[in-house]
Amino acid sequence: MSVTGLCQICERNEAAHSCPNCGTLACEDHWSERFDLCVQCASTDGDDGRATTVPDDLDDEDVMRF
Repeated sequence: MSVTGLCQICERNEAAHSCPNCGTLACEDHWSERFDLCVQCASTDGDDGRATTVPDDLDDEDVMRF
């Protein structure tokens, strides 16, 4: 997949990846090869070693479960 634009984390470098978890465009400096996610999503490790994202500003009523 082709990614065009600036990294949405540092807003300086050219984006090379699009995070499948949150959609953030990330440069090489802000990409986790280990998790194949942006560093923001990768830094929210769950107990099972998999990356998970749980935004702090969401209440249960704001979350849609499928």
